[in-house]
Amino acid sequence: MASNLGSHLHLHLLGLLLARLGGRGCAAPITARLDTNDRPVVGILTQIVVDDVLKPFGKTYIPASYVKYVEAGGSRVVPIRLTLTTTDYEKIFKSINGLLLIGGAVDLETSEFARVAGIFYRLALEANDAGDYFPIWGTCMGMQLLTVLAANENLLTKTPAHNIALPLNLTKAAYSSRMFKDFPSQLMSALPREPLSGNFHHYGITVTTFMENEKLEHFYKILSTNIAQNGAHFVSTIEGKRYPFYGVQWHPEINPFQWNSKFQFPHSSNAVQLSSLLAEFFVNEGRRSFHCFADPEEEASALIYNYMPVFTGNFSGYQQTYFF
Repeated sequence: MASNLGSHLHLHLLGLLLARLGGRGCAAPITARLDTNDRPVVGILTQIVVDDVLKPFGKTYIPASYVKYVEAGGSRVVPIRLTLTTTDYEKIFKSINGLLLIGGAVDLETSEFARVAGIFYRLALEANDAGDYFPIWGTCMGMQLLTVLAANENLLTKTPAHNIALPLNLTKAAYSSRMFKDFPSQLMSALPREPLSGNFHHYGITVTTFMENEKLEHFYKILSTNIAQNGAHFVSTIEGKRYPFYGVQWHPEINPFQWNSKFQFPHSSNAVQLSSLLAEFFVNEGRRSFHCFADPEEEASALIYNYMPVFTGNFSGYQQTYFF
């Protein structure tokens, strides 16, 4: 009796998982743990090349530090080009387990980067509303774009904090947030005291603007703030209240992976631990997604391993860069 009950329970759980997968085949075999995806894949949207020194190498790019950051968290990476069709993006969305929007310098309303990000954003909203977990992470301009998408308007103003490492002024909400709640107490104590966050931005959203915008205030919690070089009080970390969407105005990926001495890249033990824990956190969010590629060949052809990064550390702030 007990054995039969166990078998029926296993089949029931298997059926739930297959239902989550929408009946599609998966490249990876189903493991014994049916509540988590141990082979996550995160998509990184390529960024438009605007720097003249990088233009000879390609039209879009991904700094390798973002790829390493995701891989350090325990995921593989799929680069997402900006030249595909909406149907292509819908297929990619059903194959990946999270999306990372990187930094850069493009128009947040009219650029191809913004347009494609908007497609994935709407797909993620619909999926999460239907119980299909799908996280999004935005770094620097990626976070700025998340605020534009939530507010349906660009509310950015000048909040310069360029080439400077800052502590994070944590809000009360940070201590119960999904992002920070499991951090060790020693690191949580260090965040407001030590310059662990590398900042390289000229624009951001002020705390006042954020709090006065009903859409933003309804959608996100502010987890940290900072003071810009012009005195502006800006939002530096956000977390979705209902959706697994996260944004940082600073750059956690640089702490372990960027080494140009001309830039204020935090490299202390606490800085590296901060990066590691955030990468692991986001990938673990992706483990809750059961999207998958239809077959191993399709998965293999989509992964970043098919591309070779270029050493760009001798003429840019990026040690290595993938070009497309």
